[in-house]
Amino acid sequence: MPIIKGPQAFPRVEFLRRLAAVKSDMVRREIDALLVSDAHNITYLTGYTTPSGYVPEGLVVSIQGEEPTFILRQMDAPAAIHQTFIGRENVIAYPETFIGDHTRNGYDMIIDFLHDKGLARRGIGIEFDNLSSQAATKFRTRLPEARIVDCSNAVTWIRIVKSDLEIAVMREAAAISDAAMLRAAEVIRPGLREADVIAEIAGALARGANGKPGTGIAGITLCSSPRTGTAHIPWSEDVFRPGSQINIELGGVRHGYAVALMRTFSIGEPSKRLRRVHDAHIAGMDAALEAVRPGVACSDVANAFYRTYEKHGFKKDSRCGYAMGIGWLEPTASFQSGDLTELKPNMTFHLMLGNWFDEDFGYVISESILVTDAGVEVLTKTPRKIFEL
Repeated sequence: MPIIKGPQAFPRVEFLRRLAAVKSDMVRREIDALLVSDAHNITYLTGYTTPSGYVPEGLVVSIQGEEPTFILRQMDAPAAIHQTFIGRENVIAYPETFIGDHTRNGYDMIIDFLHDKGLARRGIGIEFDNLSSQAATKFRTRLPEARIVDCSNAVTWIRIVKSDLEIAVMREAAAISDAAMLRAAEVIRPGLREADVIAEIAGALARGANGKPGTGIAGITLCSSPRTGTAHIPWSEDVFRPGSQINIELGGVRHGYAVALMRTFSIGEPSKRLRRVHDAHIAGMDAALEAVRPGVACSDVANAFYRTYEKHGFKKDSRCGYAMGIGWLEPTASFQSGDLTELKPNMTFHLMLGNWFDEDFGYVISESILVTDAGVEVLTKTPRKIFEL
């Protein structure tokens, strides 16, 4: 039996709105077709969230067609039919014989499609940043008459301003983040393995909040003393001990949209150093949030944090936030000095104030935020404190 369409995260009109914005950009770039290979951009334009991008696949957006065409591996085609808004006829499967073949792969199928549709002599946009050098060479070699335009990050920049429907989904993801962090606070205790806490966090991320389950598990970072000076290390086989500090970063996920959250925990009374660092971060966060409003630059938000933070005797060398949405981080705007990206309503960011001072000491706190017409809305609601356990 053929697979049926599954529940759609967004109505068809929402996906057509997104495609219209992409097509408007294509007209500006004078291209007739756009090959989208970035998995998060494919999610944005279709609703597809299956992790199949480890093999060649691509979404071809044509100026002429209302729906894009999704070309992917045969065993993943049913997932595309089930998850996306596009019709079955616009999902094209390439055979399994293309897998592991060093002479041809799924990109050849995409190139054949461009030839068959009369697009091989037209303007074609390609997300080259998402391709290997070998794949990029294949496109240039097999499309010698096309005017090829590098469209890396073109769709990503369109994604930076969310629709109200997207914001609603991100609020659901934020509630899941809060539930997972509070679950961590409930279960952490001396003698418990780090892995056991990760299991509880993952369970909370899957169960969700307010009747909305998580639809994916984003990367979870957990480190305890003496590893809190590391930023992205995974959990270990160690157990928590009296006096341990624990840093956690997690993110609830709904339909591909991730909302991040970081908090610091202490088994027993926090050290004076940790309290000083925490107080400085809270003051800096308040200053950064106060600076967020439409029309200001990302660097203005960053500098508001840095100035306040330095008044408390500390310095942070890394950026203090980044655009957030599908797949967690959007590689566009950052809260850092020199980023002049103008804030607009319905942009979302992870205001990430983690700082790593020594090899064995660091501190984390963050909020996920929404730029509003009036200023800022903090999407995450977990208490802004050191959790004393």
